Amino acid sequence: MLYRMCGVDLTRIDGIQVTTALAVISEVGADMSKFPSDKHVASWLGLCSGTRITGGKVMSGKVMSGKVMSGKVMSGKTRRVANRAAQALRLAAAALRTSQSALGAYLRRLCSRMEKPKTITATAHKLARLIYAMLTKGEEYSDRGQDDFEQRYRERAVRQLAKRAQQLGWQFIPAPPPG
Repeated sequence: MLYRMCGVDLTRIDGIQVTTALAVISEVGADMSKFPSDKHVASWLGLCSGTRITGGKVMSGKVMSGKVMSGKVMSGKTRRVANRAAQALRLAAAALRTSQSALGAYLRRLCSRMEKPKTITATAHKLARLIYAMLTKGEEYSDRGQDDFEQRYRERAVRQLAKRAQQLGWQFIPAPPPG
């Protein structure tokens, strides 16, 4: 029934169960034309970090979190919303902690850098964007797995290191893998 309503199987996304998909569809709806982009959906759900304005400048919550600017404390706290979809997506994100999927690896990677509530919200944000993409494009989700996520992360880190070394006037030569 859910598949007929949406045109795609939302339960293919790791962490999204039938009850989670129903909660999201009941709150947001299957027609995503009212949202111009996935960022608007995530913002409406309250899964985006806050933006504070001080001194006429827009400061991102992620960048300026906890810094004092013009005597005001800047925070990137997400706004409180009263919808069940955001709560369901947070629960789905928390369930990914032991998953061997790319989303599980994403959550664990964030956990190593941030505190747990923020990682849960960030992963719920990613789930909301995936649901938006599935409903607007009508494409099925396919998980690439934890190993693929880790490999792409490593390649991205190497590219960033090479770029940073070049900016500093150094030459980046990766060592051959051990073994």
